Amino acid sequence: MNIVVQGCGAMGSVYAALFCSAGHSVSVMSRNRDHMAAIERSGLRVSGASGDRIVTPTVVEDLPNTPIDLLIMSVKAGAVADAATMSAKAKERIARIVTIQNGLGSADIVADLLGSDKLVVGIAQGFGASLVSPGHVHHNDMKAIRLGTYGVLPDDSVHELATVWRQAGFDTDPVRDILTAQWEKLICNVAYSAPCALTGLTVGEALQDGVLGPVTRDAAVEAYDVARALDIPLSFEDPVATVRAFAERMPDAKPSVLLDIEAGKTTEIDVINGSIPKQAARVGLSAPVNATLTRLVQAMENNVRKKAR
Repeated sequence: MNIVVQGCGAMGSVYAALFCSAGHSVSVMSRNRDHMAAIERSGLRVSGASGDRIVTPTVVEDLPNTPIDLLIMSVKAGAVADAATMSAKAKERIARIVTIQNGLGSADIVADLLGSDKLVVGIAQGFGASLVSPGHVHHNDMKAIRLGTYGVLPDDSVHELATVWRQAGFDTDPVRDILTAQWEKLICNVAYSAPCALTGLTVGEALQDGVLGPVTRDAAVEAYDVARALDIPLSFEDPVATVRAFAERMPDAKPSVLLDIEAGKTTEIDVINGSIPKQAARVGLSAPVNATLTRLVQAMENNVRKKAR
């Protein structure tokens, strides 16, 4: 297959490396010029739960002017609109699109700009990926990839796509209710994204911390209660046990929000912890824990940006 990874950061690099190793033709693009230059110069190294490999994807600045069997949009949530706009001019050449972001709402933006007839929503669960240095990405785990249609694409097409991901080495299943899968990941993410960003702790350290641990659990329980109020059919009844198991799988991982803070980048906090108050308001509820955590991270972001001027 001809595959393009749009947004070849930490997670995008994991996708690119495994698909390259499986024999696919892979092109990668990213705003991180240092990372792209290192890949062009010495190849892409991905180490961690999937092994340790160096592959040589093709670095591009724009979508190739050839048929694209699969476009993987793994940009940050805040860059989705720009990425979809860039891809719109190549829409007729793209057979399938998988958009994979944290939080809620990104797929709606992609569908608005590119249509839903080719769109699959992806969820990456429990990878703990980070950029070690330009050209080198490490991931602590690789629990699962879940794929679901946005609503128009036939189930058979999603099943075929899931098979391609499995053959590349990902634990991948098609799911009929992608919204449930998104919420189940979101509940784990809200537990650690903001708390770790605010303290610099890994997920394992946050889990065990006597002061911060209860905050992570309160954030998760609040998100769980909102999901239940929205009639999301979750597969678990104990959010505390669920987020504990999540952290225990990859205790050394840093959430992407913390990694972005450390790199001086804009975070995705608005679509992670920040999404819970917005969803709560839909059913007449409030979410003070996640609202407060979101504001604290936003204040930290503002301070980082001021110091960088």
